[in-house]
Amino acid sequence: MMPRLRLAGTLVPAMAFLSYLRPEIWEPCVEVVPNITYQCMEKNLYKIPDNIPFSTKNLDLSFNLLEHLGSHSFLHVSELHFLDLSRCKIHTIEDDAYQGLKNLSTLILTGNPIQSLSPQAFSGLSNLQKLVAVETHLTSLGDFPIGHLKTLKELNVAHNLIHSFSIPDYFSNLSSLEHLDLSNNKIQSIYHKDLRVLHQMPLGTLSLDLALNPIDFIPPGAFEAIRLHELILKSNFKSTNIMKICIQGLSGLEVHRLVLGEFKNERNMKNFDKSALEGLCNLAIEEFRLAYIDDLEGNITDLFDCLENVSVMALVHMYIDNQEIFPKDFSWKSLEFINCEFSENIFFLKLSSLRRLIFTANKGVRTFPELNTPSLEFLDISNNGLSLQSCCSVNSLRLTQLKHLNLSFNGVITMTSNFVGLEQLEHLYFQHSNLRNINEFSIFLSLNNLLYLDISYTHIRVAFRGIFDGLYSLRVLKMAGNAFQDNRLLNIFTEMTSLTTLDLSSCQLEQVYQGAFESLPRLESLNMSHNNLLVLDTLTYKCLYSLQVLDLSFNHIGNITEPGQQHFPSNLTLLHLTKNAFVCDCEHQIFMQWIKDQRRLLVEVEQMVCITPPNMPVLSFTNATCQISKTIISVSVFSVLVVSFAVVLVYKFYFPLMLLVGRRKYGRGESVYDAFVIYSSQDEDWVRNELVKNLEEGVPPFRLCLHYRDFIPGVAIAANIIQEGFHKSRKVIVVVSQHFIQSRWCIFEYEIAQTWQFLSSHAGIIFIVLQKVEKSLLRQRVELYRLLSRNTYLEWEDTVLGRHIFWRRLRKALLDGKTLSPEGMARAENNQQEAMTLI
Repeated sequence: MMPRLRLAGTLVPAMAFLSYLRPEIWEPCVEVVPNITYQCMEKNLYKIPDNIPFSTKNLDLSFNLLEHLGSHSFLHVSELHFLDLSRCKIHTIEDDAYQGLKNLSTLILTGNPIQSLSPQAFSGLSNLQKLVAVETHLTSLGDFPIGHLKTLKELNVAHNLIHSFSIPDYFSNLSSLEHLDLSNNKIQSIYHKDLRVLHQMPLGTLSLDLALNPIDFIPPGAFEAIRLHELILKSNFKSTNIMKICIQGLSGLEVHRLVLGEFKNERNMKNFDKSALEGLCNLAIEEFRLAYIDDLEGNITDLFDCLENVSVMALVHMYIDNQEIFPKDFSWKSLEFINCEFSENIFFLKLSSLRRLIFTANKGVRTFPELNTPSLEFLDISNNGLSLQSCCSVNSLRLTQLKHLNLSFNGVITMTSNFVGLEQLEHLYFQHSNLRNINEFSIFLSLNNLLYLDISYTHIRVAFRGIFDGLYSLRVLKMAGNAFQDNRLLNIFTEMTSLTTLDLSSCQLEQVYQGAFESLPRLESLNMSHNNLLVLDTLTYKCLYSLQVLDLSFNHIGNITEPGQQHFPSNLTLLHLTKNAFVCDCEHQIFMQWIKDQRRLLVEVEQMVCITPPNMPVLSFTNATCQISKTIISVSVFSVLVVSFAVVLVYKFYFPLMLLVGRRKYGRGESVYDAFVIYSSQDEDWVRNELVKNLEEGVPPFRLCLHYRDFIPGVAIAANIIQEGFHKSRKVIVVVSQHFIQSRWCIFEYEIAQTWQFLSSHAGIIFIVLQKVEKSLLRQRVELYRLLSRNTYLEWEDTVLGRHIFWRRLRKALLDGKTLSPEGMARAENNQQEAMTLI
């Protein structure tokens, strides 16, 4: 009884102690950046963990069970800059909850069902710049105690229950506010009195997002004399008539950027009427963006009359009639067509003042746009699936002022000119298009002012050494995902002395010529990752005096040509060597030691692992394992040789000795079996169904020794082969096939059979060639090849005549030396005569 009481006395305090332990002890936070960034997401925390370092700047506590934030809840992590409390089921925030977080700049409260928010809940946040309170059950801005947050730049209260757009008076204190997101609330009407405070705020700095609010009324003049940086009204109106009324209510507004339309998955308006935009004539707009209005009614010739003087026009996901769009010369400076659908294959545009044109991801147009835009400097026609049969010159583009050209993510682009007349180009993009004729001539010869060139993944195989001639001013060259002749990089950069960034990743490179980079004295960043380089040749990069970053990760580098950083540029600060084929053994110990010596230079050196031994960190390799004296090595080698020689002798003579001893033991007795059959297990079906059936069930019957049937269980295979197979059999049948030659056990049995035949004068080996064997394979077994070449053997032929001949000859060979009774002899002679008759 006493032991039970003692046990209970021990268990009860232990269970009480375990129940006291909280989840944060069992599930510690993830240390992303030591002492700086910690992720405590989904840890079932009921309070702020006490083990978070005081120096922490970024803390993610989302998806926990904090529920109640009391006063000074974060006092022990007062250095925080970023705090995420999303979906922590917080319902109460008391006064001074964030007191002490004077450095906090971002606070996220998304998805918390806040019921009680004390007046001083956000006190102490003297440097807060971004506050996110999405889905917090907020019903009014007036109930949100943030009037003292003078440094606040962004306030996001989207997806709440706010019904009134009334801006509280305290907003006049938010002099730094730049973005107010009220999208997806319940706002229906906006009156002049609601916007009174906006007149007192800094002019033209506030961006206002009212998307997805069911607005149905804005009285005329409500926005009079108000200046905004941006106003977003998307998927707000149930009909174009309501949209027309509300746009008229915006009269007098000065806005830098106005965004109208709908979202892709939030369509409210049908049969859009162009008259809905008439009210825009009373607004001062710098940039206008219209999205997802693709069900237009009637002629749209004068759709943009009120937008004639805007600087930037953007049309997103709209259906456009090529013949009717822009019938007159608007004074726009920038025009964007994104994800639009055109009625005709050819797109023609005439705008004399246009300087910037973005024409991307559109449908319907299949040829290069015909442009009459003499002032155009920026042209982006990427991601349209276009194919150009002749590129590129002033005759094909007619754009003499062009400085930026983006032809990426298109189809086949055939190079027929070297940009004659387009000498002003500074930025050129071809990535993920299919370039043709790239090796025919120096296609960039005229582009002496080009600064940026991207030809990544353009199906190029560089074979022409003058491919980059003329690019004297180029600073950035990206050509990842292409290939080079013989997978070797030569010096094709002879005239690119201004180059600072070069990307040669994923180019299947196996070798880099030592003088490949000698013309690049200003190169600062070189990316050679994801290639097939085998050796780190430091001399190759010695001439890159300005090099700061070298990326050689994801190659097959396992050695270094000549160790020592003296061959690397002195300015090199970052060297990437992760994901290479490091072999951590004594043969490569110089390279291993070099890696340790350069650990400050190497990026993520702790993640560099060996392929041999697998997954061992490179830094774990020690040279001590390689400091074995020559004497010990010599002794070890000698010992190995002696043991190996002894093993060879034993292997060579062990089985002949066993045969010799067995011959003395069994030689005087009569043989138990007529023949021991040596065959591959792959040919067992033929042995069972043909050989055994015809010989053991024939007349006279022959008894065969078969390993699967006659070997004694529990005895070694080699012993069974000698004692049961050879010693107790008169003859040996060798079934030769492709499988036989490739089987080590079959060859082993055959070699013993040769010794057995040598030791036993009356023994005989009968060869059966089951199938034609390739001579090249047969020659690998020299002795067997010679025996079959010099001796008669049986060849199996699965025909009526072939089978009769085969069995007659085999029985005759087995009868040789077999003792038969007179009756048995007579039956054997009759069978031979019947076989001859059938033949």
